[in-house]
Amino acid sequence: MIKRKLFDEIKEHLNKKEISFIVGPRQAGKTTLMLMLKEYLEKNDKKTLFLNLDIEHDKEFFTSQAKLIKKIELALGKQSGFVFIDEIQRKENAGLFLKGIYDMNLPYKFIVSGSGSVELKEKIHESLAGRKRVFEISTISFEEFVNYKTSYEYEDRLLDFFDTEKSKTDELLEEYLVFGGYPRVITEETESEKLKILNEIYQSYIERDIYYLLKVQKTVAFNNLIKIMASQIGSLVNLSEIANTVGISIKTLKDYLWYLEKTFIIERVPPYFRNIRKEITKSSIFYFRDLGMRNFAVGSAWSIRNTGFVFENFIFNLLKEKARQNFAKIYFWRTKDKSEVDFVVELGTEIIPIEAKYKRLSKPEITRSMRSFIERYKPQKALVVNLEMDMSISLNHTKVEIIPFYKLLGSWFW
Repeated sequence: MIKRKLFDEIKEHLNKKEISFIVGPRQAGKTTLMLMLKEYLEKNDKKTLFLNLDIEHDKEFFTSQAKLIKKIELALGKQSGFVFIDEIQRKENAGLFLKGIYDMNLPYKFIVSGSGSVELKEKIHESLAGRKRVFEISTISFEEFVNYKTSYEYEDRLLDFFDTEKSKTDELLEEYLVFGGYPRVITEETESEKLKILNEIYQSYIERDIYYLLKVQKTVAFNNLIKIMASQIGSLVNLSEIANTVGISIKTLKDYLWYLEKTFIIERVPPYFRNIRKEITKSSIFYFRDLGMRNFAVGSAWSIRNTGFVFENFIFNLLKEKARQNFAKIYFWRTKDKSEVDFVVELGTEIIPIEAKYKRLSKPEITRSMRSFIERYKPQKALVVNLEMDMSISLNHTKVEIIPFYKLLGSWFW
């Protein structure tokens, strides 16, 4: 079983009255995580009840609040216990349903999960305002992936492993860049089986989340949009151009992009600017939350190995996890005179420009664009993330750290 870092975060929240709400993409491991929590509680002599709205027998208990409470009391008694509800988005008006139960002040702790549907993200969360804490689960992170692949032998000294086992690090990075982090994909041994699982996940997403839940009728256009977005990661998005290519209106395109964001497929990165006249302010760029999904959407998980944009997407995902933990924001920087920096992290009052280079640097490389950003904004620190080089230089009173990608997993940067 793949250990999830989110497990400890939710475990700490089990003694809070608020509903522990787990959201994330289809097949990212929500059910497995809940079962791990259930097992942990039972080992500590706690009573639990697990209900899944994907199971017909369990659905009957959600026809009314009274019926669900009766089921809970039968299973747990009237003292206390932990109630797990999986796939809550299957319940119509789930937010109001849970709100009513929560407000009865029953002696039970609820742990609830659901896929990233628009209904779940918007209506349910709105109904449960002040009554829940949201835990967002992603597909398996690179850190979780490496720990699993090395049988947790280096779990507490992963950076030492990367520094020492260079060839193994390259091998693991290669696999992750191609196949991404869906748990079922990671645990399969052969490329053909990994591809079959990715196809199943992709089709399930289109046929269930998109067609049935979001009522998107033009699934061919939606499919084509995903392919276009996958081929343009890290590039400025031209809405008019994409709308014409896909054959939909700009309004529909904006709706579709919103769906893709709300269902945890892509993530929008806004531009960083202070001088509106000189810096591009309207266009955004997008990255995929999972590289395996991105590569499959392009059309082949094998023909795009080791491209710079895939590595850039990978670095964004590493930064995003750290940014979430430290309440930081991530932007990109483009100017009308073609200067560009991959990422700008805003951490409190500090800004940190970051460039991702999918190469083994033999000497420090500071691009014209990075120099331009440093000259303009005078940050205390800048990063150039590459495959191996680890050193620092000074540039106009800015400390430029040239680091191997895996150092982003550490805490020193933040």
